[in-house]
Amino acid sequence: MLDIRTFDNRQGGNVLYKALAHPLAAEAASRLTRQLVGKGKVAVFDPEGIARTLFVMLPELPPVEALYVQDTERLQEPDVRPVTDLPRSDAKIVLAATFDTMRLADRLDSLMPEGAELVTLADIRIPEALQTAPRYLDRLNFATNFAFFREQNGLSTRLVTANYWAGYGANSVRLWLRLFAQDGSVLATWEQKVPAGPGGIVIDSREVRARFDLPEFTGQLFIHAIGVAGHDVVKYAVDTYGGDSLSCTHDANAWPSERYAGLPAPREDERVILWVQNSHAVPIPAGAIALDRMGAEKPVVLDKVIPPFATEALDVAALLPGIYWPAQVEILAGRHVVRPRYEVSRGALTRIAHPNVERADLRPDPGIRTLSPLLGRGYLLPFPILPRRYFRSIAQPTPMAHEQNSLPLRLDLFAPDGRKVAEHFLGNLPRQHDLALDLDTLLPEDALPEGGHGELVYDFRDGGDADGWLHGLFRYEHRVSGHAAETSFGAHIYNTAMTYRGEPQSYSGPPPGLSTRLFLKLGADGLESFAHLIYPASASWRALSCTSLLLHDAEGKMIAEESLAIPCSGSHVVRPHRVFGPALMDAAGRGGYVLIRDRTCRLFGYHGLERADAFSLDHMFGF
Repeated sequence: MLDIRTFDNRQGGNVLYKALAHPLAAEAASRLTRQLVGKGKVAVFDPEGIARTLFVMLPELPPVEALYVQDTERLQEPDVRPVTDLPRSDAKIVLAATFDTMRLADRLDSLMPEGAELVTLADIRIPEALQTAPRYLDRLNFATNFAFFREQNGLSTRLVTANYWAGYGANSVRLWLRLFAQDGSVLATWEQKVPAGPGGIVIDSREVRARFDLPEFTGQLFIHAIGVAGHDVVKYAVDTYGGDSLSCTHDANAWPSERYAGLPAPREDERVILWVQNSHAVPIPAGAIALDRMGAEKPVVLDKVIPPFATEALDVAALLPGIYWPAQVEILAGRHVVRPRYEVSRGALTRIAHPNVERADLRPDPGIRTLSPLLGRGYLLPFPILPRRYFRSIAQPTPMAHEQNSLPLRLDLFAPDGRKVAEHFLGNLPRQHDLALDLDTLLPEDALPEGGHGELVYDFRDGGDADGWLHGLFRYEHRVSGHAAETSFGAHIYNTAMTYRGEPQSYSGPPPGLSTRLFLKLGADGLESFAHLIYPASASWRALSCTSLLLHDAEGKMIAEESLAIPCSGSHVVRPHRVFGPALMDAAGRGGYVLIRDRTCRLFGYHGLERADAFSLDHMFGF
């Protein structure tokens, strides 16, 4: 496993990690290490405790004579010396592991070994033209992410987002983009202008291939947003389209994790490919990636090296033969990859989805068993029930923390008007459970013909523990065409004035989060978009939402507005082409979108595209 710290749920992302992992920083680091070869011994001064990460990200660094620190508490670590010993070192190079070089020379002047050269991480900074803030390790300098990107075998990808940074005061945002081939080589590097206002952003693999005269490719797109404000997270949706297939997924979560979960095993007539995409400029060693049946603790390793920034198509059945849906697969990723994609193929149809981050820092929380009645049902995981006359809806709880060994759950089902129509106790499920609940087995044939929604909630009647990190995989199948889509997400406490451990979650400011900003892309090329909006409530809240549907054009100008009232614990499907009509949709154009806004309650949403014979579905993102 890579000895790096990427993300902490309390402190957020580690900017230093992004500063070292950026492709341009990695190129500069490689040049620096080559320059140091043959110059003699290297001593490393580590004033900020980042050397371990530095050694991982710079594997070509010449052998280090010693690691010198100024924090006396670190002297118990192996191979660490006090910086006061540095003058007696016979090193010819002193590498100061810091980007902050303002006072460094004065601080080290009396401590440098005689004749030694001082080198700092200033030599591996990304160019100033790609920096947003004056302080180098400001998180806004590294608003980056990766995206699965493909133009091959008749399948294309289209990345869609908006300049949501404009809402925080940014007025000159642009994107620096680098496309990596499947073998990790660079196919293209370019910049893309972004509308000055909150306009739409579209990056289509067909257009990229034509612009740079590229061969077919399957790889990853690195995205760096420059000139941003408010947000250092690059959020997006990606559609995969072509032939009979259609699917969508969303942003990769830019922080590599130790493990991921929620990967479904294949059915006997399916093939499941895990796209392992190296997020770093260092190879993934053979044996560093493994798959395991969830709860089995018998991982099977991938005995293959994956080059820097390369993409590997890992057939789940090749590592775990004989394991079939509804079994679940755990990914032991060793912090080598950001949240990966997986692809399910059956016959001529294929669909893309994503697993989720499996938390290493969580333990059971006894407080959830005795939550205040003021929090009502507490943590809820809402998911759509698509119109049952056309679709099957299947729900599968997915363990999503290393220590999550029991899932005491109940399923509550609601009509669009907010009426609770059924509930079903799932039991205290073990980590290795194989439950995938087809809602056809719970509901009468004529129930919810136009759909509704379900909510997974904790229920301790048979014991069990909870940690609040409740997740589920939700699969939908068209009863006639066989086309399928799936999505996954986690639970929160929704729409209560009272709070518990940061819930209800707020995207800006302290909890409770009681408002909504959701991005809904528009359709293109004969596809129409939709959103399945859910008004979940842990306890009683406003009887009706006060929701605005704000249609924007590609430049970010709002050109129309419609209102919507969703009953508490109810749901509603929004189809922009029906709400606004053809003329306004044409005016919005390519890159237009709908901003779903509500200042009175937190809605949760799922979005997708549809045509007569196909559909896609994933959860929405907000900003």
